[in-house]
Amino acid sequence: MARADKVAAVGELTDRFKDSGSVVLTEYRGLSVTQLSLLREALGENATFSVVKNTLTKIAVSEAGLEDQLASLLSGPSAIAFVGGDVVEAAKGLRDFSRDNPALVIKGGVLDGKALTPSEITQLADLEPRDVLLAKLAGAMTASMARAAAVFNALPTQVAQLAEALRAQRAQRAEQGGAEAAAEAPSAPDAPSAPDAPSAPSAPSAPSAPDAPDAPAEGGSES
Repeated sequence: MARADKVAAVGELTDRFKDSGSVVLTEYRGLSVTQLSLLREALGENATFSVVKNTLTKIAVSEAGLEDQLASLLSGPSAIAFVGGDVVEAAKGLRDFSRDNPALVIKGGVLDGKALTPSEITQLADLEPRDVLLAKLAGAMTASMARAAAVFNALPTQVAQLAEALRAQRAQRAEQGGAEAAAEAPSAPDAPSAPDAPSAPSAPSAPSAPDAPDAPAEGGSES
């Protein structure tokens, strides 16, 4: 390859590394052209799969600022999945294809500038796609808003019920307190009875008149 062509190839690779949200580096030893075509289809519309030369790719990753994450992986026949959209879909395609075609080996990758191990890429493949997660999040937020609205609508009724319950409770306590106070109050002492009035002295009885002498019997003779 002429020097100008190499420079152009490095520049193109560098731009692809910078423009991709994530990349996955693989080794494709033994895969046929047909198999590589099937793999490209499995990655979805947001990813491209390119066979690269290690020497040029090492320069490109260095210029893209990804040397620490990817340079050590560039050995053997290398091919890179450049992902411009949802990395989950691409990770699923690579994982599923590698299960059926062990010749494809996932060596590692980068997501938003952070290195990914093969096991982490497999874990990404187990996630649900971005659009599904966003739909679930939107549904959860809608449900939360509906619950919040129901709570706000119920507040006036609940406040009124609470106020009525407090009023009844206070009235009951006041009634119980009055009954207890009445039970504990001392009874009034009995009023003293008035002393008996002294009886008036009885008037002395009039002396009885002396008996009159018997009158002489008529026609009797004196003795």
